[in-house]
Amino acid sequence: MQHDLIAQARTWLAEDPDPETRGELAALIEAGDAQELAARFAGTLQFGTAGLRGELGAGPMRMNRSVVIRAAAGLAAYLKARGQEGGLVVIGYDARYKSADFARDTAAVMTGAGLRAAVLPRPLPTPVLAYAIRHLGAVAGVEVTASHNPPRDNGYKVYLGDGSQIVPPADGEIAAAIAAVGPLAGVVRPEGGWETLGEEVLGAYLARTDAVLAAGSPRTARTVYTAMHGVGTSVLTAAFERAGFPAPVLVAEQADPDPAFPTVAFPNPEEPGAMDLAFATARRAAPDLIIANDPDADRCAVAVPDTSVEGGWRMLRGDEVGALLAAHLVERGASGVFAESIVSSSLLGRIAGKAGLGYEETLTGFKWIARVDGLRYGYEEALGYCVDPEGVRDKDGITAALLVTELASVLKEQGRTLLDLLDDLALAHGLHATDQLSVRVEDLSVIADAMARLREQPPTALAGLAVTSAEDLSRGTDRLPPTDGLRYRLEGARVIVRPSGTEPKLKCYLEVVVPVADAAGLPAARARGTELLAGIKRDLATAAGI
Repeated sequence: MQHDLIAQARTWLAEDPDPETRGELAALIEAGDAQELAARFAGTLQFGTAGLRGELGAGPMRMNRSVVIRAAAGLAAYLKARGQEGGLVVIGYDARYKSADFARDTAAVMTGAGLRAAVLPRPLPTPVLAYAIRHLGAVAGVEVTASHNPPRDNGYKVYLGDGSQIVPPADGEIAAAIAAVGPLAGVVRPEGGWETLGEEVLGAYLARTDAVLAAGSPRTARTVYTAMHGVGTSVLTAAFERAGFPAPVLVAEQADPDPAFPTVAFPNPEEPGAMDLAFATARRAAPDLIIANDPDADRCAVAVPDTSVEGGWRMLRGDEVGALLAAHLVERGASGVFAESIVSSSLLGRIAGKAGLGYEETLTGFKWIARVDGLRYGYEEALGYCVDPEGVRDKDGITAALLVTELASVLKEQGRTLLDLLDDLALAHGLHATDQLSVRVEDLSVIADAMARLREQPPTALAGLAVTSAEDLSRGTDRLPPTDGLRYRLEGARVIVRPSGTEPKLKCYLEVVVPVADAAGLPAARARGTELLAGIKRDLATAAGI
C-alpha cells in the first residue's frame, strides 16, 4: 500500500508546475509520511455545483496549480464541445494565497485551448466577475475564491454565459471532462495571449450600482465598514462615494486584503468574534449601522445599535436583513418575483403575497435563485442578497450594502430605525424567529451518520411541537429537484437539515412563527420564539446524535 502511495506521489510530483508544492510533496515522500500522503491521494477534489474548494497543498485532494490546470482544461473542453470555441472566458480572483497564480493558469489554459481569456485587473469582489460575464458577452466565467473559508483554503467557482453559477447537469458534465484530461504535459499553456482588463470594467460595474437606489432618496445614514481582510474596501467605498452617502468609517485593522486573516479565526461575519473589531470601532464612531462583507464581498452583514444587548450592538440575522430589503423594495413599488432558498425564512413569502408579487422557493444557493423567471429580488439566510438581478445574477454584498444603507437613511429621516421596521413586519405577519444549529466536523462520516439516523428514525415532536410532516428531499418534490436534505414541518415551526455544500458542516435551519396581537405583545412573542428555538435545537441534536 505504501509503495503504491509513493509511486502515485512521485508521478504527481513529476508534473507539478509549482516549486512550492513540489517541495512540500518531495518532503512528504522523503519522510515516508504514509498518513499524510494517504490523505492527499485518497481521491480527487470533487467538482460540483460549488466548483472546487479545499485546503491548499500538494496532491489531488488539495487545491494547487495542477488541480486548477486540470479543472481549466476540463472546462475548456466542455465549452468547445458545445460549439463555443473562440468564445470569451472572464476570470476574476480574490486576494487569497495562490489566487493570482490560479487565475493566470486558467487564462493560459483557455488561450491554449482556442478560447479567448480576459482577466480582471486586480483582486476584486466576486460580483464584479459575475457582472463582467454578461457585460462583456462571455461564454463562461471563473472566480478564484474560497469566500469565507479558513485562510488555508482556496476555490474555483464556475459561471456560464448567463452570468449564473453552474447547476446540474453542467457540473457533472464538466467534472467528466476534467476526469478525461490526460497528463499535464498535454495541456497547452502559452506564456501570453490573453487580455488583462482595465479599470473600465470596474467602472461599468460601479455605474450599474447606482441602479439599485431610488432617485432622490435620502443618503444620510452613517456606517462603519469592515472588509474582513478581503477585497471589498476599495469597491464599496467607491460605490458609497458615487451614491452620495457619508464615507464609511473603516475598521482599520481589517480594511486591507490579507490572506492570513490575522484578526479572525474564520473570516465570516457570522462566526463568533469576527465582528468584535467592528463593534469596537462603532462604539467610538457612533454610526447608524455597521456593514460587513466577507472576503470576496458577495455577502453582506448588518449590525445595528441596540441598548438591550451587551456592548450596545446587535448583528441582524440574514433572514432579518432579507425581510427588511424586501419591505423596502415593496415600499418603492417593486414588481416581479421575490425568491429565496428553502432554508430561508417564510416571512419573504408573506411579504410578497401581501404586496401581490410573485414568490418562489428554490434549493440552497444562488445558482438556483438567480434562475427564477422574472426575478426582482432574491436572498438567502447566509447573508446573500441579489438586489439587481439584471446586473449581477448572484449575491452581491456591495449593492446590498447600498440598498440597506438607503433604507436606514429613509428611516432615519422619519426618526425610526431598522429595528422599528422589523417590529412593523412582526405585527403585520407574525414574529418569524430563525436560528441555526451548525456542527463543524473533522470526520465527514459524522454528517452521513446523522442524516442516516434522522432518515431511519425521524422525530415526532421537537420542543413539544408535533411534527406534522417529514420530507426526504433526496427524493425531490413537485417543485424542487432532489437534494440531500430533510424538511420537517411542525405546528408553527419548520426545520431543514442538510450537509453544507462548501464546508465540513451539518447545518440545521430552524424557524418558528409566533402570532403577535399588538406592539405590547412583542416582548412576550420574542421570548416565546427564543424558547422554542432553543428547545428545537436541543431536541434535534439529540435526534441526530450530534
